[in-house]
Amino acid sequence: MIMVHAIKLRRLEFADLTNYRTLISPSRAFHRLNGPYMGMPTEADQNKKIMDFGFELTKPDPGFNFELIVDAKSDQLLGEVSFYWKDQRTNWLEIGIVIFDHNNWGRGIGRAALPLWIDKQLAQKPELVRIGLSTWSGNKAMMALAQKIGLRQEACFRKARLFEGHHYDSISYGILREEWQALRDKTEGH
Repeated sequence: MIMVHAIKLRRLEFADLTNYRTLISPSRAFHRLNGPYMGMPTEADQNKKIMDFGFELTKPDPGFNFELIVDAKSDQLLGEVSFYWKDQRTNWLEIGIVIFDHNNWGRGIGRAALPLWIDKQLAQKPELVRIGLSTWSGNKAMMALAQKIGLRQEACFRKARLFEGHHYDSISYGILREEWQALRDKTEGH
């Protein structure tokens, strides 16, 4: 496996919008893995998204729930990590990741980026008790990534997703704050 240079996470900037729009084009392969059962985006959807992001960037503190994954040396946009509250009352956050270009899949980007994102969410949100990641059985790479970084499979909702006339399982992974810290302590101890 060819590894990429070191990656970093950073906020979206105005200068990124044109390139970002190209990278999220509906023709990109990642859309067939990133919840396609919820509907595929259209060109109009993606154009609106860019307009909304441009407006949000005019604010002093844009309220984005994602950051870009970029090559630490070249600043090339590689993907994005995101979050949403599954249940804010119980401090349960869900995370996600997308690698834009299929030529970068399997190069260790997700394995480097997702732990950084989890660390960041736990540091910025001290109230967090758990972090989850949900995917579907049609996305084998995401299932493998979740397991590689230490998330536990907590649920399998059989035949819960329908895509192109076939049923797939919905798979949920999770980790508690103290479990993640123990994993990080163990990793850093070696």
